[in-house]
Amino acid sequence: MKQDSTRNISYTVDCEDYVHVVKFNPFDSGDSCSLIAYGGNNYVVVGTCRFQEEDAEVEGMQYKTLRTFHHGIRVDAIAWSPETRLDAIPPQIRFCTAASDRKLRLFTSDLQDKNEFKTFDGHSDYINDLVFAPNEGQEIASVSDDHTCRVWDLEGNEKAHFVLRSPGMSVCWHPEEAFKLMVAEKNGTIRFYDLITQQAILSLECEQIPLMSADWCLKNSLKIGAVAGSDWLIWDITRSSYPQDKRPVHVDRARLFRWSRVNENLFATTGYPGKTTTQLLVHHLGHPQPILTGTAAVGSGLTWHRTLPLCAVGGDHKIFFWVTEM
Repeated sequence: MKQDSTRNISYTVDCEDYVHVVKFNPFDSGDSCSLIAYGGNNYVVVGTCRFQEEDAEVEGMQYKTLRTFHHGIRVDAIAWSPETRLDAIPPQIRFCTAASDRKLRLFTSDLQDKNEFKTFDGHSDYINDLVFAPNEGQEIASVSDDHTCRVWDLEGNEKAHFVLRSPGMSVCWHPEEAFKLMVAEKNGTIRFYDLITQQAILSLECEQIPLMSADWCLKNSLKIGAVAGSDWLIWDITRSSYPQDKRPVHVDRARLFRWSRVNENLFATTGYPGKTTTQLLVHHLGHPQPILTGTAAVGSGLTWHRTLPLCAVGGDHKIFFWVTEM
């Protein structure tokens, strides 16, 4: 691998605790700054970021904490609501978390006096992923080791329940396909469900296990990516139920796959946290080798900025940011 593609971390933010998960808000919140949330052992912090890549007046990056939400238990996953608005009066912050007690928690705050949260019960095992309906934000989907995908309303009522054949690892909702849900299972199957008929309508196969993470490309709804075993895999769902492209990337095993939100050929993968470091690789489908290699001390979580080719990973008392090429 060429040395010049190995780049040091572009920016870091210091945190008070180990960062288990980090998530940029994927929706436009009406503000020039980007919202970011990260979860530790018993809290969620919501802050704003601004980068010199988008604002010439910023030197490096500016980070500001807006609010710390007490969570009381380790945060395992975070999803942002499209109803989050910083330009409303008063502002509204809304996000949902999955925690190690198998519960979902929906937080709503005006960053002043109103701070509410509701707890959703129903899963009987560890929750691996969750997502808001991308257009209206009135429903939340979650997947779990209990072999189910569940869809909830904002009061915590279960609106749909899909029985899976293995643990659910990832769930995705595409703004252009609002009546479909993508669910990736550990056994290597990715299924699409029609939310109106509540039936499976399409499935993709990895042909290898364990599938740990999958993502639906924002810029091209026909593209699906995943990591299984030590490989990344890419599908074009119009062509075949088997991957069109795959490549071994992480020596031990791959952990997360995330598409860039600005380029349909750009994506990132992470390896499993090793004894000391986690490897982040940024890939471009036009290049045979990763275009960026980063390492983070015991990293976890992976998220892309909404409008920049910039991704972040959580770690020990830090968030690490890498800027890449388009």
